[in-house]
Amino acid sequence: MIKLYAHPSNEHQHQVNVMRWSLAHRTQYPDLKLLHAVPNGGRRDPIEAKHLQDEGLKPGVPDLDLPVPRGKYHGLRIEMKDDDGRTSPDQDWWLGELRERGYFAECCHGWESAVRVLEWYLNLGEFQWNR
Repeated sequence: MIKLYAHPSNEHQHQVNVMRWSLAHRTQYPDLKLLHAVPNGGRRDPIEAKHLQDEGLKPGVPDLDLPVPRGKYHGLRIEMKDDDGRTSPDQDWWLGELRERGYFAECCHGWESAVRVLEWYLNLGEFQWNR
């Protein structure tokens, strides 16, 4: 039994629900073991922010990464938002660039939306290499 936020009120809680759902469904979808978060969001003090930027942290990178090719896509990237959230220009840029490079990149409003995208993506079948 997984413990989900019953009424998630922010992006963090929605994303936690997605990750908890993924833990509970790894038997059905073994590739979910590769689903991981990109710790791009959140407020940091200036020293920590500079340290992370020096290591390669970039604004707008989607929140969740599933580096598993399926169908015609090289991988799945999800930008999480709560029900009323909007993407920033940096996030829009990243989603567009990833799509142009063969990724399925989507902004999901709410954890249920992200779960639907994950299930759809994982059921696409094996990667079809276009030569």
